[in-house]
Amino acid sequence: MEIGDLVSRDGIVLRGSVSSKRQALQAVADAAAHVLGHADAAPLMDALMEREALGSTGVGSGVALPHARHRDVDHVFAVLVRLETPIAFDAVDDRPVDILFGLFAPPSDGAGHLRALAAASRALRSPDLQQRLRQADSRDTLHALLVRQIVSTAA
Repeated sequence: MEIGDLVSRDGIVLRGSVSSKRQALQAVADAAAHVLGHADAAPLMDALMEREALGSTGVGSGVALPHARHRDVDHVFAVLVRLETPIAFDAVDDRPVDILFGLFAPPSDGAGHLRALAAASRALRSPDLQQRLRQADSRDTLHALLVRQIVSTAA
């Protein structure tokens, strides 16, 4: 499983400033609801907040991997939200976050959820990919970078 397979162009959001971790997570939930074709992002937001209450998903270097399982989700998928201005996120390195890779899975797909988390963590640990994601100026460019990540990890 590779991250470029998990994110569609519709699941990529270049977002202006948010002022809190909650607003950043709401942007992730909104993007996921859009991908699913749901008008109400509240159930996804609740699932993200429930997971975040267990511990911050801020993994360091300005990256967060918020994730949740939810009954409205029928397959593992991800969204990418890039913020204009980094926000405090209680990350492991205490650095503010500007790249949020939100991952969603059905409650019954524990193995798929874990494989997707591992793939996202591996890919987003790359300082080169982080820099390129921060410099990208469109959803198409961001998506291409994620898909290109498949090629570079497969080589």
